Amino acid sequence: MSFEGFELSQIAVDGVSLRVRRGGSGPPILLLHGYPQTHMMWGRVADGLAKDFTVVACDLRGYGGSTPPADSDDHATYSKRAMAKDAVALMQALGFDRFDLAGHDRGGRVAYRLALDHPQAVRRLSVLDIIPTGEVWSRADARFALGYWHWPFLAQRAPGPETIIGRDAEHFFFEFQYRAALAAFAPDALADYRAALARPSVIHAICEDYRAGATFDRRLDEEDRKAGRRIAAPTQVLWGAKGALAAWYDTLAIWRDWADDLRGEAIDCGHFIPEEKPAETLAALSRFHAEGR
Repeated sequence: MSFEGFELSQIAVDGVSLRVRRGGSGPPILLLHGYPQTHMMWGRVADGLAKDFTVVACDLRGYGGSTPPADSDDHATYSKRAMAKDAVALMQALGFDRFDLAGHDRGGRVAYRLALDHPQAVRRLSVLDIIPTGEVWSRADARFALGYWHWPFLAQRAPGPETIIGRDAEHFFFEFQYRAALAAFAPDALADYRAALARPSVIHAICEDYRAGATFDRRLDEEDRKAGRRIAAPTQVLWGAKGALAAWYDTLAIWRDWADDLRGEAIDCGHFIPEEKPAETLAALSRFHAEGR
């Protein structure tokens, strides 16, 4: 089982209730998950990190066991800015004003937005298998249209995507989109994903997340670039050597335009880095986040 010895709770922040696991001891590190998952994606890494850190892992608002916010016309309530505020409030509720941070996929987008919006809160930042949201959209091409097709699909006006997915969510997520990845998911994590994705509210939250990404989040990134805002915290970028980032982008070159203190490496796997290569992920995160202690 994942998260051995961790405490599971619900913590209220800014109008939503977040499902949270906490364990270990030492300096705090917050782990944020990606699409279409829950915090359970970190299970094979969290136990190792808990030997040296107080590990906190939560479901993003609307995902998994966290409650959804009210919708807004501009999708701001599902924006990465809103999710970043949740994360800061969560850590403050646990007694941590400053903490380390690691996010995969959508969680990585929340993580770098948190580092930009709340620089005083972040000691060190790790982002896994992403480039910034605005950079993805500005580079959209035929490869994006075929490989990241779910970005524009999920961002379509409600309830179009929700209706299509809801007719057979099991097929959409676990046969059509991520069948090849199933073997990498731990059984307890996969069961958690399946239970969450069977709920219409979670499907809607996912679509709102992507609608925010295509509009609100994208505009924030563009504004930050124009204003010259950069991530002050030391930043680690990890990406899958067999995934889209390695094939499409010069990942570190893109991130150099966003972070002052940057390092990173490819890990020999696809997109789901912590689940495909947990030992390598743990080693990379542990090395980076132990620096400066």
